[in-house]
Amino acid sequence: MAAPTIARGRRWFWARNLSVGNVFELRCRRSLALASTPCRSASKTTAEQNRDASWAAVVGLEIHAQICSNSKLFSGSEVRFAAPPNSLVSFFDASLPGTLPVLNRRCVEAAVTTGLALNCTINKKSLFDRKHYFYADLPAGYQITQQRLPIAVNGNLTYSLCTGKNQNELVSKTVRIKQIQLEQDSGKSLHDDARQQTLVDLNRAGVGLMEVVMEPDMCCGEEAAAAVRELQLILQALGSSQANMAEGQLRVDANVSVHHPGQPYGVRTEVKNINSARFLAKAIDYEIQRQINKLENGGTIMNETRAFDHKLGCTIPMRDKEGKQDYRFMPEPNLPPLILYDAKSLPTHTSHLQVVNIDQLREKLPDLPSVKRAKLVERYGIQLQHSFTLLNEDGLIDFFEAVITATQMNPKKAIGWILKDILGRLKEHKLTVEESPVSPFLLAELLNLLERGIISSSAAKQVLEIMWNEEGKSPTLIVKEKQLELIRDQNELECICEAVMDSYQKEVEVFKKGNKKVLNKLIGEVQRATRGRSDPVSVKQILEKRILLQPAKKRP
Repeated sequence: MAAPTIARGRRWFWARNLSVGNVFELRCRRSLALASTPCRSASKTTAEQNRDASWAAVVGLEIHAQICSNSKLFSGSEVRFAAPPNSLVSFFDASLPGTLPVLNRRCVEAAVTTGLALNCTINKKSLFDRKHYFYADLPAGYQITQQRLPIAVNGNLTYSLCTGKNQNELVSKTVRIKQIQLEQDSGKSLHDDARQQTLVDLNRAGVGLMEVVMEPDMCCGEEAAAAVRELQLILQALGSSQANMAEGQLRVDANVSVHHPGQPYGVRTEVKNINSARFLAKAIDYEIQRQINKLENGGTIMNETRAFDHKLGCTIPMRDKEGKQDYRFMPEPNLPPLILYDAKSLPTHTSHLQVVNIDQLREKLPDLPSVKRAKLVERYGIQLQHSFTLLNEDGLIDFFEAVITATQMNPKKAIGWILKDILGRLKEHKLTVEESPVSPFLLAELLNLLERGIISSSAAKQVLEIMWNEEGKSPTLIVKEKQLELIRDQNELECICEAVMDSYQKEVEVFKKGNKKVLNKLIGEVQRATRGRSDPVSVKQILEKRILLQPAKKRP
């Protein structure tokens, strides 16, 4: 079920009071959370590592993805983000008497394609149920979901983690998909503390969701975040969901427990409605450490729902789940079973508009992220971890391919400029790829100047800095204005090298004694003297030749 963003009524106020009244305790917990990362235990003390080694963590996820459709799951109301409150509400959404649900075909197709992409078995017959619970933003008093027989079951998702000292090694892992089910979203409650009132917005009520239930096959926040990010890329590639976490189109509930290896699983807690992969990793790692600390100190873990406070870096209680809630599931009387067909079972003389054909949807599946990464590696010869970065950053793969199309530089060399210089600056300034001051075509022009030997790599760095600060300015024009072309006069370059050698006689003598590394300092000084206008390869050759020809210094 798509749980509300925050607890309602008295429970919500209780959670708010807790978060305000125990700020000191939570801040203490925050420092613990920042130091507790089970997937990266190198930051822990030896004692902490030995203690945590006796515990095993288990993490399962329930992910609610908003289906990309023009209208809601069972009504014709428009789906639009940030619309004025209660402006997109039909009679059915408001649960007025006499209104009936009409299933949205687009939502069914989105769920089927998602199931196929996740290697699920698609049930040709699935059922809808009513799940009863009472919140102000759920007018009917129940949610239409698929409890008994969901649309897809028994799939798997393969994702990759970066490991190793420099995070440059990839390890593939697989998490099982228990089921995918269609269900309605709830509305939204807006709590006004100042006026002590709650306002209800039903724009979101009835929006189609896919709930993807992952088995507890993960053991830390890093694994969960990687799995969610891979699922996000798959949903976006399929077009079944925009999966924009910032707009609430992908919300994650994490079930976390710890136990000693070989013993039964411990009592789990559920951390609700996390809307960021980064926050998901932090929330899970904090919750694992909190449970270990509590059990080590003789406490017990409560079966409860918790929320993650990203400002404090910790989870806080919302409500307990010790008394199991009776949702009183019952078959939805206003919806018949959902029947799907494949090529074998498709009735003859049936219009494709009247049925959903599983095989037809399978044939239309686009390339999934794993296939795209393989093609990038094969086509451009780049490293596999670079292909992950290209796909993980929105718009970066298009930026990369536009550069490669317009430049003469080898893709293996060009990708370093894109990932280190462009993406690094974008992250530093918190910009998206679309907001880059340097367009792919101007970057390609810069790389062509470098590839043709018109400028050196250090001069190219200077030009890129100017391009970043003066958006739209041509690198060719910058090179001309700043006179950054490579020095072509061999005599002039040799004179500069001689001057540097005279100024750094100590380094010259060290080089003569066999320390080759010191030559890099001399090359750097020549680059500084020429403002990056010298070719490092040519400078190295000149320096080596001149030093060898230089007479040995006589001892006094």
